[in-house]
Amino acid sequence: MQENAYNKRTAAPTQPDATWRRFKYPQSLYRYCALLLVLAFLAYAIQALNIDLARLSGFFGRLGELFSQRYYPPDLDYIMRPKYLHSVIETLQMSYLAAVLGIVISVPVSWLASYNMSPWKRVGYPLARLFIMGCRSVHEMIWTILLVAILGYGFLPGVLALTLFCIGFTGKLFSEAIEKIKRGPVEAVRATGAGELSVFVYAVLPQVRVAWAGISVYTWDVVFRAATVVGFFGAGGMGWYLRESMQLTALHDVAAILLSIIIVVIISEVLSAWVRKRVARAMA
Repeated sequence: MQENAYNKRTAAPTQPDATWRRFKYPQSLYRYCALLLVLAFLAYAIQALNIDLARLSGFFGRLGELFSQRYYPPDLDYIMRPKYLHSVIETLQMSYLAAVLGIVISVPVSWLASYNMSPWKRVGYPLARLFIMGCRSVHEMIWTILLVAILGYGFLPGVLALTLFCIGFTGKLFSEAIEKIKRGPVEAVRATGAGELSVFVYAVLPQVRVAWAGISVYTWDVVFRAATVVGFFGAGGMGWYLRESMQLTALHDVAAILLSIIIVVIISEVLSAWVRKRVARAMA
């Protein structure tokens, strides 16, 4: 009897069952007012932009007619040519090189851009944040156009444009992962008299390595999808053939190229998802 009474006293308190409650005044008023404001702004935007919603009724019909009459059948022999297959490999190489360069540069940049671990909060933190925001604010296509105008046609402007895009994408995610770490290991390493670099290597990296590994694989996937079309603006690869076919109005070739891009992107998506799972299991 005494043992049962002791167990009852020391047992962990059970959480009360969650109960559904209706929004009451004034929460309900705030909720409906916010919903009405969103709907009113949506209606205003449609009217201000002069969007004719009636034109959407025949969208799919016209789209099907366009593909069936002008783009079908795709010229599959065109994408099986050695030159085009070589451009696919070049696109893979361009995206891989840009992803590696972007990730390597993003490591120190994200360290400086993390508010909780930045060694130079007054200067390094705002400059690193400004650099990441600058890379993110400009689309990779705009970077390609600017760099092609400066450096000329070729893979160099494409690699640089994708690298800047990668820094903006990866640097933000890396810095956010650093800002979510636990302070205990950091304080323990600092108590030994270690410097900022040692703290980063021995206290920060062990906590973010799994997240960074997944982000790195996902970054390559995103960069590869961008690399398939930057060639359209003069950076080489698959996009260059797409531009050439569109200028020649070879619509059957365009359909085949678009189909090949979709297939390659799907394969890369499946492969990157598999790699992310394997990396997460190996580093867990």
